This record gives sequence, C-alpha cells and structure tokens, in this order.
Amino acid sequence: MFDIAYIGHYTKDTIVYPHESKVVDGGAFFYGLNVVARMGLKGAVVTNLARQDWHVVKELERLGVHVLARESKSSTCLRLIYPTSNLDERTIELTSQADPFSVEQIQNVEARAFIVGASVRGEVPTEVVEAIAAKASIVALDVQGFLRIVQNGVLISDGWQDRAPILKHVTILKTDAVEAKLLTGEDDRRVAAKKLAAYGPREVLLTHSGGVLVYHDGGFDEAPLVPKEVRGRSGRGDTCTASYVSRRLTAPPSDAVVWAAAITSLKLETEGPFRREVSEAQAVYEKLKRT
Repeated sequence: MFDIAYIGHYTKDTIVYPHESKVVDGGAFFYGLNVVARMGLKGAVVTNLARQDWHVVKELERLGVHVLARESKSSTCLRLIYPTSNLDERTIELTSQADPFSVEQIQNVEARAFIVGASVRGEVPTEVVEAIAAKASIVALDVQGFLRIVQNGVLISDGWQDRAPILKHVTILKTDAVEAKLLTGEDDRRVAAKKLAAYGPREVLLTHSGGVLVYHDGGFDEAPLVPKEVRGRSGRGDTCTASYVSRRLTAPPSDAVVWAAAITSLKLETEGPFRREVSEAQAVYEKLKRT
C-alpha cells in the first residue's frame, strides 16, 4: 500500500525563453514525487516512456519511489515557449507522444491517494480513472491534461465539454485561474471553483499568480505564494497538487492549502522539481500561518 501513486507520462520539455532555451525533465509525476519523497511518504508511479529517458526512473528510485514504467517507442516531448517575461503566457507544442495507459497497468497498484497527471486528453482514458476511483479514497486530477487537445502540433484548450463522466469520480480537482475560466466562463475564481465542484469533486484546488485557493465544504481557504524570485514556472501546478494531497492525508484543507503554498513558493525560486529541505518549507509554512 502506497501513500500516493501517480499515473501520467514523463515529458521531455524544451523550454524556450526570449534569451535562452534548455531541455529539462518534466511531467506531473516527476515534479510531484520529488515532493512526496521529501515529505517522507511512500510514493509510486505508473508511467510510459522511451528507453533513452530511463534516467528519470533511476533518479526517482534513488529517492525511494517505486516506479512501474513501461517502455514506449517515444516519450512525450513538449516545447514550452515563453515569448515575454510574463511566465503565465506560453505556447506548448507536442512533438511526440508516449503510449496511452490501460486499466491493466494499475490493477495491482494500491494507494491511499492517486494523482492523475496527464499531459493531453486521451493519455489517461475514462475507464482508467474509473478503475482508480474504485480502489482509492482520494482521487486527485489536474484538469490541464483533460482540457488540452492537439491542433496542428500545438496544445490548445477546447473547454472539455464531456467532462462530467470523469469529474464525478474526482475527489480533489486541480485547476488554475485561466483553466477555471475556460471551463466555467467565470472571471471570479471563487464562483468558478463552486461551479466546478458541482460536477462532483469535494475539493477544488485553484492556483493563480498570487496564491492558492481551495473550495471545500461550502467555503474557501486561501494562502499567498511568496517566492523571493520566480525562476521556475514550469511544474508550479504539479508541485502544488502533490504538496496539497500529501498534506491532506493527515490534515484538513485549511492547513493543506498553506503547506502547498509554502512548498510551491520555494519551488518557484528554481527551475526543476522541488529539491529543498522540508525544514525550509516548514519555516515558510509557519510564517504564512502567522500572517
């Protein structure tokens, strides 16, 4: 029995800034399990990737993560283009894609919580989400991997009209302010969160440039993001989801959202996954609790 198990593709990300470009390892599970492992929890991932990218498997195994990887002809490769200094503005191109997941791949995986971290719609089919929901008390899902479709090689969001069959199985739904507006048509983050919760999720976790908001039990809790500088926008949502769900195993939403803000703030200060000491996050958390 794992504490948290992920399902989702590894992504090889080419990040293009106005002044430079670089290739980094990505994917929701890669960012998320760095948090899970450093919090001392037992983590696992079901993923598909090309053999040439197996170094990611080895890195996570060194952290103590149990990796159930299936070799795919290609990995999912993304090109993330940031045309300006505003890191909330970006274009994402899909240059190759790993094989989709099957129910068989998760049949023997048991966990207290599952996190579905897809990159594009179809990667994790509806029947896989249903199978996960049948075995876990918490099912967290990031909406971006279901909003996104591929059009002329570019990832775009089409509103995901057929969302109800999946969202009814979700316990914690992760979105950001832009995605929430696309899904609901609402500029007001709180109104949007309420509308999303009406599809079935008990908790809606929403990130925006200034902080993290969670809607649960008819009310809201919120915490600010307080990075000293922003150098690592990619993986912000994945880090937030992992830290929130990890804390929710033992704490209420009002506490988990503050912890998520603390971890995510530190992650934003550097590119790549969260690799800081948990004691540093504890210090930020305690400061946020006092404000």
